Amino acid sequence: MDPASQDINLNSPNKGLGVDRSDSLSDASAEGAVGSSVSSLPPGLSEAEAEELRSELLKVEEEISTLRQVLSAKERHATELKRKLGLSPLDELKQNFSKGWQEVQTSNAYKKTQETLSKAGQTTSAAFSTVGTAISRKLGDMRNSATFKSFEDRVGNLKYKVVGARGNGEANGSPTDSSPAQDKAPF
Repeated sequence: MDPASQDINLNSPNKGLGVDRSDSLSDASAEGAVGSSVSSLPPGLSEAEAEELRSELLKVEEEISTLRQVLSAKERHATELKRKLGLSPLDELKQNFSKGWQEVQTSNAYKKTQETLSKAGQTTSAAFSTVGTAISRKLGDMRNSATFKSFEDRVGNLKYKVVGARGNGEANGSPTDSSPAQDKAPF
């Protein structure tokens, strides 16, 4: 391949690839509808318009690259300033979380959710209170029933048989004695 047949157009998608132009026509006609050639243009786009778009694309890509370099330099500078000020990444993270939480709390969605949950909590609290009252009433009714009184008497008799009179506070050392054994300790 001689240098004269190389594609030297800097805006060309083939730049630097060393495309041999003598084969390009035969490749395009051989591929036909099966494949698309690299240099084929979209319908309704002239060669001049395509060249202008390629040029603009190249400029935009160069601007993007430049902006990335500038951003990187500014980030390094900001990091250096933070280091000099004694700000650690952890401090910055805490500050970001704090600021984010404040923004969340001031949002309308948060306020509406908070109101809804508050109402739901009040409703749930009232429901539990009602259920608790009903259970207490039922337990009171059950305690006053003949079956429960009979069961209570049997448990009391069993306790008396197992523990004896001491279990009822009638033996020595009961809390009502005026001179407990602990008062005679040497210290």
